Amino acid sequence: MKKADQIKKVAVVGAGLMGHGIAQAFAQEGFPVMITDISEPALAAVKDKIHANLTTLAKGKLINTRNVEQALDRISIARDLAAAVRNADFVTEAVFEDLEVKQQTFQEMEKSCSPDTVLASNTSSIPMTDIAALMARPERAVITHWFNPPYLVPLVEIVLGKRTSEEASAIAIDLLTRIKKVPVKVQKEIPGFLINRIQAAMNREVYSLVEMGAASAEDIDLAIKASLGFRLASLGPLVIRDLAGLEVTYKVEGDLLPEIYSGTTLPDIFKEKIDRGELGTKTGKGFFEYTPESVAAIIQERDRQFVRRLKDLYRS
Repeated sequence: MKKADQIKKVAVVGAGLMGHGIAQAFAQEGFPVMITDISEPALAAVKDKIHANLTTLAKGKLINTRNVEQALDRISIARDLAAAVRNADFVTEAVFEDLEVKQQTFQEMEKSCSPDTVLASNTSSIPMTDIAALMARPERAVITHWFNPPYLVPLVEIVLGKRTSEEASAIAIDLLTRIKKVPVKVQKEIPGFLINRIQAAMNREVYSLVEMGAASAEDIDLAIKASLGFRLASLGPLVIRDLAGLEVTYKVEGDLLPEIYSGTTLPDIFKEKIDRGELGTKTGKGFFEYTPESVAAIIQERDRQFVRRLKDLYRS
């Protein structure tokens, strides 16, 4: 396999919510990117979506205005998977979260690209061991799990399958570091990896608090943003525990844990909302009510704050 500094061209298979942002992240840092998708509407929207994202970065002075067109010029669209990956040194798959679809995609990518091309999956839940089960060379397949929006959130989780080589893992880590991401290697191939497990544990209690009426949805969100969110933007939870004192945490959390919702299914309120068609922003109602204008405003403010934090991260 090529070393990370020998990788010159990348490809992204899947142009949806995550795929176009991943392509942008590479293009911003100077890499020519080929992106493909089976959906013609998704491909048709790629350049406009990326242009809007880049404009947000330029307004936040994270990139220069001239970098907007330069990054866009590095992105090419292919309507055929084989053509997209043929000359790529590194490929990221970001297709539908379905094992059979991903297995088939990896088989097609493997047949069409160079034998030393690293093939990465953006899966958030499926083990690479399963995805690569039908590959001839599963040692070059690795998970690189990005977070939405991928062009702003720094973290990328690196997860190896049982047959993934350390070389493929090292190449992925080095390459992602080159494009200013923060790769974290997950030592065990566990469901949900790191962040989705942590997030699910917190959310399970959040849903329970809403269901029991402990506070309004608005106040629960506000409380988290003004405490956990405020602290976790600067310090990890384990450092916070060290600062508080482990003996204090042992007593407080030891008394509290028996009182926390610990079911293996989500609280009823979650399923009830889905049954009523309250799916979130896509239907105009979830835990809160939305209009297209309010959703756009939320995303705009989110991205503005993310840009500011990303600038702080780069400075540090």
